Amino acid sequence: MSDDEVHNQNFETAHAGASLTYPMQCSALRKSGHVVIKGRPCKIIDMSTSKTGKHGHAKVHLIATDIFTQRKYEDISPSTHNMDVPNVTRNEYQLVNIDDGFLNLMSGDGSSKDDVKVPEGELGEQIESGFEDGKDLMVTIVSAMGEEQAISFKEAGPGK
Repeated sequence: MSDDEVHNQNFETAHAGASLTYPMQCSALRKSGHVVIKGRPCKIIDMSTSKTGKHGHAKVHLIATDIFTQRKYEDISPSTHNMDVPNVTRNEYQLVNIDDGFLNLMSGDGSSKDDVKVPEGELGEQIESGFEDGKDLMVTIVSAMGEEQAISFKEAGPGK
């Protein structure tokens, strides 16, 4: 293989849009911000910084919960190191139908979205019962790192 062939890369499988995460220096992270711990997108619930020790770096102790499963994670990292921060987006959709355990949603521009599961537990039950009662519901979907989940809903008022 020649030197030229090493640099010829195939970009046919490139993703459209932004990357799933971006780097941020650990000391710049803030409480109630987001961070990736053990490959999961998490919301920081507590953090503390230790003083610089005998061997240099101050350490940052992070406690965070998974934004999808609510599982608690902890991590310790030198304050000067970079950590991944997930690109988290929240969007509101109008609930059109509930079909086979999935929410049929419509965005403000009229495009449909049918790949979000009805959430488990009380939230899912409230969405289903509200829909069965004929209420016009707006569902908030949070997405990060290729996962999506309904996190809340509200009744759409008149004129919306």
